[in-house]
Amino acid sequence: MKLTKKSHACVRLEKDGRTLVLDPGVFSEQDAALGAEAILVTHEHPDHFDEGRLRAALEADPAAEIWTLASVAEQISAAFPGRVHTVGHGDTFTAAGFDIQVHGELHAVIHPDIPRITNVGYLVDGGKVFHPGDALTVPDHPVETLMLPVMAPWNKISEVIEYVREVKPQRAYDIHDALLTDLARPIYDRQIGALGGAEHLRLTPGESAEV
Repeated sequence: MKLTKKSHACVRLEKDGRTLVLDPGVFSEQDAALGAEAILVTHEHPDHFDEGRLRAALEADPAAEIWTLASVAEQISAAFPGRVHTVGHGDTFTAAGFDIQVHGELHAVIHPDIPRITNVGYLVDGGKVFHPGDALTVPDHPVETLMLPVMAPWNKISEVIEYVREVKPQRAYDIHDALLTDLARPIYDRQIGALGGAEHLRLTPGESAEV
């Protein structure tokens, strides 16, 4: 499986000539979702869900489909009947040839005064890749490659390190990093790499790896 990091929380997966994209939001490239047969969205925040990017992908390919939770589906499903599928924790489905399991229900706490919204994570091909969205969800399944939300208004580095320790992946690739400056990256790399207990890796936007 080829994993390509797009900007911020967006990831592109390719296998057997088929393409799956996760979380093409406003911080991701304008064409982040184009060419995807399937698009998965973890929650409604604009850095993960951008209606314009999704519309462009579905209009460019009449066979393209979306899987997401209800709060996102209700915003776009009317425009694309039968092509937007609502999922929740515990669901399983196949999208673009990838086997998907849905894990998690709520977004991480940003502040006690801010109501929590729904959020789901996607486990791909039996644990090859796990994208948690904006939550530190631990799936009840071994994970080979964890997409790690490294820097967000709702987390701190100690929580990120503990999350890697709890999931116990073979490797963790940074996502959710648009707010992390290049000056700070070496600090995160050093501490997560030294304390997380898994190989800690980072791809620049557009860079790919085999997983």
